[in-house]
Amino acid sequence: MPDGHTDDTQGQIPTNLRLLLLLEQVAKEGVPVAPSALSAALGLPKPTVHRLLTTAEAEGFLQRDVDGRSYGPGHRLRRLAANTLSSQRVRTERLMIMKALAEKVGETCNLAAPGRYGMVYLERVETHWPLRIEMKVGMQVPFYCTASGKMYLSSLRKDKLQRFIGAMDLEQQTPNTRATAESLMADLEEVRARGYSLDDEEFMEGMGAIAVAVRDNERRLVTTLSIHAPIQRLDMAGLEACYGPLSEARDQLEALVEPVAD
Repeated sequence: MPDGHTDDTQGQIPTNLRLLLLLEQVAKEGVPVAPSALSAALGLPKPTVHRLLTTAEAEGFLQRDVDGRSYGPGHRLRRLAANTLSSQRVRTERLMIMKALAEKVGETCNLAAPGRYGMVYLERVETHWPLRIEMKVGMQVPFYCTASGKMYLSSLRKDKLQRFIGAMDLEQQTPNTRATAESLMADLEEVRARGYSLDDEEFMEGMGAIAVAVRDNERRLVTTLSIHAPIQRLDMAGLEACYGPLSEARDQLEALVEPVAD
């Protein structure tokens, strides 16, 4: 629905379409959105919006932000988005891109999306080497000490990021883990500046990784694409040397999520 609804258009939105339009608007905003903003955008009365939000939250399609007032996508809406992106045609093309990347760099590559408590692996193409690090599809890993998680954190608005990090348990996974808010924030500033993130044995000793953001047509992070490897085979300099092919594959993946022209 256009943003410029007036009160006399309220009755034109069918009852069975209102919840879908509300979920669409929350996803479109890209940041937690307040009920009053949703009411204005959809041209629906505030009591109606509050009722729809209560239903969507109870069913897991939306969740409240840390401020307790605004709403963002819940686990079921994120799963719906992931399943939509995993339709057979798109998934086949995506796996072809990832397979070509894995063959070019000789290491495992992963596609991950932000979940409620960490990054969730959606796709994975393994290296041919017998020495590999097992990270199965569906596995969830922390935000703060993985390349994919730090890439996601770096995409957040700074005010939201500070609240988010303040609520995290920054457990020392390895001696290299940035387990303080100050060190993590400084690292994320570097991620923003260079356009990719690194995991220098911060999540698991002996493993390094590099990740980039896969964004939608409005430049919002949808997923991350990463390469990880045992550091005895590919050290951090070697991983950073993979940025070229990694960014090329990212561009190809972004082309798959662009909207189809009418």
